Amino acid sequence: MRVSRLMLNTLRDVPAEADIISHQLLVRGGFIKRLTGGIYAYMPLLWKVLKKITLIVEEELSTKGCLQTLLPQLQPSEIWEKSGRWKSYTQGEGIMFSLKDRQGKELGLGPTHEEVITQIISQTIHSYKQLPINIFQIQTKFRDEIRPRFGLMRSREFIMKDAYSFHENENDLKSTYAEMRDAYQNIFTKCGLDFVCVEADSGAIGGAASQEFMVTADSGEDLILISPDGKYGANQEKAVSIFEEGELLKPNKPSIIETPNQKTIDELCNNNNFHPSQIVKVLTYLAVCDDNKKYPALVSIRGDQEINDIKLSNEISQKLKQNVIDIRIITNEDIQKQGISQIPFGFIGPDLSDNLLSEAKQWEQKFIRIADNSVKDLKSFICGNNIKDEHRIFYNWNLINTEQMICDIRKAKPGDSCIHDKTQKLQESKGIEIGHIFQLGTKYSESLNATFTNEKGIEDHFWMGCYGIGISRLAQAAVEQNHDDLGIIWPASIAPYEVIIIIANIKNNDQKFLAEDIYQKLIKSRVDALIDDRDERAGIKFKDADLIGIPWRIVAGREASSGMVELHNRKAKTTELLDLKSVLKKLSEEFNTEKL
Repeated sequence: MRVSRLMLNTLRDVPAEADIISHQLLVRGGFIKRLTGGIYAYMPLLWKVLKKITLIVEEELSTKGCLQTLLPQLQPSEIWEKSGRWKSYTQGEGIMFSLKDRQGKELGLGPTHEEVITQIISQTIHSYKQLPINIFQIQTKFRDEIRPRFGLMRSREFIMKDAYSFHENENDLKSTYAEMRDAYQNIFTKCGLDFVCVEADSGAIGGAASQEFMVTADSGEDLILISPDGKYGANQEKAVSIFEEGELLKPNKPSIIETPNQKTIDELCNNNNFHPSQIVKVLTYLAVCDDNKKYPALVSIRGDQEINDIKLSNEISQKLKQNVIDIRIITNEDIQKQGISQIPFGFIGPDLSDNLLSEAKQWEQKFIRIADNSVKDLKSFICGNNIKDEHRIFYNWNLINTEQMICDIRKAKPGDSCIHDKTQKLQESKGIEIGHIFQLGTKYSESLNATFTNEKGIEDHFWMGCYGIGISRLAQAAVEQNHDDLGIIWPASIAPYEVIIIIANIKNNDQKFLAEDIYQKLIKSRVDALIDDRDERAGIKFKDADLIGIPWRIVAGREASSGMVELHNRKAKTTELLDLKSVLKKLSEEFNTEKL
């Protein structure tokens, strides 16, 4: 390809709409063009990158026996209603674009395809003899992001590889899950990325277990916690750790103390010489489920710890056996709307009476009571007295006498001890999610009644796995991880072109003919080459080459009359003066091609 025909349009200034470096470089290099918020055109340079990533994915998955397909992007609401996800995905902060056709039938633009593939497989596969099956597609997905940002990192239209496996039992699912994890590691390695695999929350997709593949980068939206030995890693939403022992509050005679205007942990500690770890902090939450019922929750945790809303949401979902679609702290405004006379915020104890909810207009009238592991073994503690400006001191759980679910709802933190080795202290890093794999179990097959006949001749529900890779997000993540002050440094395997040949002075015939000769030889040997034949100053061509990040640059310049060119390695920043034969030999070795 010739740059003069490439429709190359580079920018020298940083675009106003781009917040992070990878977004800035993709816009400046002419890789993407913004149509509106969260919607981008993939220009020819980026499309070549996406095709190379796609080819790596397709080749690796084919070695695992995966079948490629293409599923409808328009999905009927009925199958989503059967799975219980239609309301949560289309109402409130839901991410699905929904519409009605001319007959008034509700449809959604596919953000994911669990429901679709489950229904199709249930109509196609009937016997255990046809299992396992692993089927994938690479397709545009649509998600109505509340705040689209960072270019292709969080856009409303994006390219994704999603795969779905179907099995007769859990062991077979786990076997394929392990194979797909191996395939993902191969894919990301071949794409030239540094990545980590961490435990993750399954989120709205659901399932018993899941892992995320993260590219580490300062601009990442996810906080991941990793042990120094690399044996443990998890997204903070999922991470479990060993918390430090607190300061012991020696048992004494239980009593009530006056704590005027001491609503926060800091205020309580500063005024009474307490330590946060001696306090049982109690917070009120409101969980909204996909049946639109609202459940108040009373949550206890040690005063020096924080509640992980994702863990809390998951525990409530399990208790209620339905999806929690939103969870948040209850406010004074909330209780006023419900007609509740008063909740003594800042002075609440774990035994706050359910009677306070008797006047609630739209809420369930009993608290779901949950306590974190950090408070279960406290023998003596401080907590609210359920009366304004009062706390209890030297209390214990026998005196509180309330039934609570005990579980892990605590937010793991950097510096906590790792669960597999107490001597390992968790370290934090930011990550960009590029892949996510799930063990779905029978969640979707049960809700959509997708069954097969097992070996005993009995109808059984499919066991399912789900495996996603953000193709367009991966491309930008590669830029976030591979750049310098001059521009992008594409990993060679996914670079739009492997070599760019620059004619320093287009009016110099020696330079022009030598560059053309090299270009034709590279093309003949199936090297993805680009020749900059524009009538521009050499400096502009060099800046553009650095900006768009082609791994190798050949310059036909002053030494062209003697058959010499400069060979520049973009990543290593090395330059050699070589004759034509030496250049071709070096590139042949680099690209593992036949001798040029």
